[in-house]
Amino acid sequence: MLSAEHRAIVTATVPILEQGGEALTRHFYQTLFTDFPEVKSFFNQAHQHSGDQQRALASGILMYARHIERLEALGPLVNTIVTKHVALQIQPEHYPMVGASLLKAIREVLGPEVATDAVLEAWGAAYGQLAEILIGAEGKTYAAAAAAPGGWMGARQFVVAAKRVESDEITSFIFRPADGKPVPDFTPGQYIGIRVVVNGEEQRRQYSLSAAPNGQTYRISVKREEGGKVSGFLHANLNEGDTVDLFPPTGAFTLAEGSRPIALISGGVGITPTLAMLDQALETGREIRFIHAARHGGVHAFREHVDGLAKRHPQLKRHYIYAEDREGHPQADAVGLLGNKQLGEWLPPSRDVDAYFLGPVPFMQAVKRSLRELGVPEAQTYYEFFGPAKALD
Repeated sequence: MLSAEHRAIVTATVPILEQGGEALTRHFYQTLFTDFPEVKSFFNQAHQHSGDQQRALASGILMYARHIERLEALGPLVNTIVTKHVALQIQPEHYPMVGASLLKAIREVLGPEVATDAVLEAWGAAYGQLAEILIGAEGKTYAAAAAAPGGWMGARQFVVAAKRVESDEITSFIFRPADGKPVPDFTPGQYIGIRVVVNGEEQRRQYSLSAAPNGQTYRISVKREEGGKVSGFLHANLNEGDTVDLFPPTGAFTLAEGSRPIALISGGVGITPTLAMLDQALETGREIRFIHAARHGGVHAFREHVDGLAKRHPQLKRHYIYAEDREGHPQADAVGLLGNKQLGEWLPPSRDVDAYFLGPVPFMQAVKRSLRELGVPEAQTYYEFFGPAKALD
C-alpha cells in the first residue's frame, strides 16, 4: 500500500528524475530485456535505438512522480498507456517483470547511497499502485472487446483477403477472419495490433484502421519504412491468402461529438486514421476541411478516394500541399511546408473548429504551433503519435 511517507519519498526524487531520467530508463530497458527476454517482442527495437522509447518512459515516470498526490492530474496519460498496452496484449503477469527491472535499474543507476532501501520500498509501492490502476483498466477493456458482437480476446487468426498498392510507399492489407465469423465495429481513428514472425522472431506492431467499419473485414495501410523490420516484411512477404494474428481494435484518437466544423490534418502516412474518421464525419453533415501534406504526388495515397468524396459531398473541402513538385506526378494546391499561410486560408473563417492532426513529429509540432497562432482553441485540438509520445511544444 502506498503510504504518505512513500508519496513524500517519491515526490522528493523528482529533481533526480529531471536530471537523469533518460539514463535510468535506458538502463531499465537493458535490464528488462536481459532478465526477461520474453517481453522483447512487445517493443519496437527501432524506438529503442533512437532513444524515443526511453525518453517517452522517462517523461511518463516524471509525470507520475510529480502528480503522485493527485493522480487525476495525469489527465489522458493513463488512458493512452492503457490503449497502447491493450493493442500489444500486455497481461497482468508482465507487470512484476517490469517492476523488478525498474527497481533494479534505480538501485544500479542511482547507487545505494541515493537509492536506499526506503527509496526502493517507496517506488515499489508507487509502481504497485500504478500497476493496479493499469491492470484494472486494461482488464475492463479486454472484457469489453470480447463481449462486443463479433468480439474476441487475445489473438485471432485473419487471412489477407486483398493487398493493394496505394502509393510509392504505402500498401493496404484487407484482413478477413479465418473463422468466417463477423468482426466487431470500431470507432474511426482507432488502431489494431498485429503479430507476425520475422526471421524467427515474434514482432508486434499497431496500425491505424484506414477504412470505415463494416463488420466483416479490417483494413490497414502501411508505409514501407527504410530499415523497418515489420513494414518491410509486410510489403515484401505478406500476400493474399497468408494468415496473421490480430488483436482487437483500441485507441482514443476519435472524433468528439458536436456540431462544430471539423479539420482533419495529416502528413504522410498520418492520413490513414483520418480516412475512416472522414467517412464518419460525412454522416454527421458537419463542415469538413481535409488537409493533407506529402513530400510529392508519388507518395500521396488515397487522393482519388478523397477527391471522389469531395465531389459527392459539398460540405467537404480538400486541400493538398507537397514539399516539392515532381514531373509526372499529380500536382498539389500549394508547394512547400504546411504552416500558418496555408492553414489560415484553408481552415474555416471562424476558428471555432475541432482540429485533428497526425503525421511525423516535426509536422505535428508545426501544425500545433500554427493552430495556436491562428486562434484555434487548444482544447479543440486532438492528436496522436504512431510511436512513443513526444513533447510537441
